[in-house]
Amino acid sequence: MDNLGIIEDGAVAISNGRIVAVGQTKIVNECFSSRNRIDALNKVVTPGFVDAHTHLIFAGSRESELEMRIKGVEYLDILKRGGGILRTVRDTRSASKQQLLEICKVRALTLLANGTTTIEAKSGYGLTLEDELKSLEVVRELNQTTPLTLTPTFLGAHAVPPEFADRTSEYVERLCEDWIPKVAREKLAIFCDVFCEKGVFEIDDSRRILEAGKRNGLLPRIHADEFYPLGGAELAGEVGAVSADHLLNTSSKGIEGLQRAGVIATLLPAAPFTLMIDKYPDARSLISSGVPVALGSDLSPSCWIENFQLVLALACYKLRMTPAEALTASTINAAHSIRLAQQVGSIEEGKSADLLILDMSDYRFLSYRLGTNQVHTVLKKGVPVATDGKLAL
Repeated sequence: MDNLGIIEDGAVAISNGRIVAVGQTKIVNECFSSRNRIDALNKVVTPGFVDAHTHLIFAGSRESELEMRIKGVEYLDILKRGGGILRTVRDTRSASKQQLLEICKVRALTLLANGTTTIEAKSGYGLTLEDELKSLEVVRELNQTTPLTLTPTFLGAHAVPPEFADRTSEYVERLCEDWIPKVAREKLAIFCDVFCEKGVFEIDDSRRILEAGKRNGLLPRIHADEFYPLGGAELAGEVGAVSADHLLNTSSKGIEGLQRAGVIATLLPAAPFTLMIDKYPDARSLISSGVPVALGSDLSPSCWIENFQLVLALACYKLRMTPAEALTASTINAAHSIRLAQQVGSIEEGKSADLLILDMSDYRFLSYRLGTNQVHTVLKKGVPVATDGKLAL
């Protein structure tokens, strides 16, 4: 993960939205000519950021919960009081599909202006079949109406909705026998995810949900071991999950299971930061054990982060990842986490020309200089879509 393959004095040739050559400027210039050139002198060119874990689709906000956290109220306690996810469920249910689309489009374009060109986008704030379908349809329309590439994930198992209080098994039955097959038939999701957590969806229910997803052609992802060492990482290995996310309380046995099964660990350093938890995933043990590590923002009403550059910084400062590892985790590894590595995540011939021109002479400034947008230009499929933080659409 430390080997970025840096090319000094490099150039990229693009045709019809795809990279056709990358190498030394002199060599690329000898082989290609172009009407349009972008000068990146004294700048750094990287792949566009790939955000491997977002809860993009939501309405409303939860700013009042910041004060609750400051006073020591924990996340799961807020949820038990009807706040947290359940508050956002109420707001998202009350929004029409068009209202939700407009809200999320503004948010998505902000991500783009800050350098994120590809994201995984979850449902999970509807928690009725109608509202979950509405959320996934918004993801599909954002794919069609913005330059961003979005990979949809069905997260009907984000929380037990209030109308199923004390009837978790019945809700799981509904998810497995009705909702997941419907989502799959409508081709609205690629992945099926579950919030595997003590007091929410525990191991047996999580296994049942992920296996139901697999039977219907949805690839498994899992929120694992965020608050308790429940065994979510072990379950991820057992079901062959593409990605296990959070992992704050994963055991050494869980890490072994991830490595053995080839599961990608998607780490979300902004989540414990915003939750004021003085504990972070053990990135160093994961990396040294040979587990591929990706990064995600966890963008949500609980972790409202729209500049992915802060995620890279937190990965360095809180997870002790090197700047090179953080950049790898935010590009090619994240692309593998959402099964798009053949299209995006690295600057290679044949891939989509999703590129960032960074206003710096050394890539390490991404994690070193805080609190600003350091992206000079965002290119999506070879077309400049943002410059100096301003959209050019």
